Amino acid sequence: MKPAPILIYVLFLTFAASLAVNAQQSDLATDITFFCTDWGRDVPWDEYCKRVRDAGFDGIETWAPTDIAAQEEMLNAFKKYNLAYIFLCTGSGADFNTFLATYKQRLEHAVALHPVSINSHTGKDHFDATQNEALINLADSISRASGVPIAHETHRGRFSFAAHITQEYLERLPHLRLTLDISHWCNVHESMLDDQPEAVSLALQRTDHIHARIGHPEGPQINDPRAPEWESVVQRHLEWWDAIVAAHGEQRKPLTITTEFGPPNYLPTLPYTRQPVANQWDLNKYMLDLLKTRYEN
Repeated sequence: MKPAPILIYVLFLTFAASLAVNAQQSDLATDITFFCTDWGRDVPWDEYCKRVRDAGFDGIETWAPTDIAAQEEMLNAFKKYNLAYIFLCTGSGADFNTFLATYKQRLEHAVALHPVSINSHTGKDHFDATQNEALINLADSISRASGVPIAHETHRGRFSFAAHITQEYLERLPHLRLTLDISHWCNVHESMLDDQPEAVSLALQRTDHIHARIGHPEGPQINDPRAPEWESVVQRHLEWWDAIVAAHGEQRKPLTITTEFGPPNYLPTLPYTRQPVANQWDLNKYMLDLLKTRYEN
């Protein structure tokens, strides 16, 4: 008799938690690099990079600029403050062929700038499976040719918008690797995913990069992870991330994590004044400190 899916998931999380504890107590500890999002940045690159470095981040995740002057300003600041960088990349256009062409062009531009990796916003939720797989396979070929790893973000509006749909792609495409932003799935499925253990377990096993934002059944970002009313939701995300860290430690594979609490309107605001209910920078710094304390020896 096969064990129930929920039992499989509970056993997986228990095993992963055990590995995580062992990893922190031995030479199997995961090599984790922490990145800061530049989402919401409103100061020049030099000023922002100094702030990021002083806060204790190892790098920045941002979209690869196409303007040469902006590109030089950004790369010079990264070099000055010794910051690694991950580039986001996607296509655009009203139809698949236009999306495919722009996606290829932007991926080739991004890998030529030698990032640590690329986080891809791949496809559309309304493209068919053949179209989305063509994009995933294109990214894989560019990754292999360039040597730059490319992971595909679990994100609303993309091929990976839902846990059960992403599971189907993962089962068909053994080379598919994920950036796990599981906050989107909490929102899409209006749950903490207790009823999709097999899909979540597979995604955890195939994750190379984490977006450390915390979602809930009614939205992709809680207002403040420090608030006690979100304790159980924060803990669930930590358990998911523990499993990924444990797996990478066991395999001796490096892992990257970006703290990605966003600005308004992702960050809730008060009516009329649009005053944010929390400070975006403080939230991301809190997440950095929380995860460093949890995972570093």
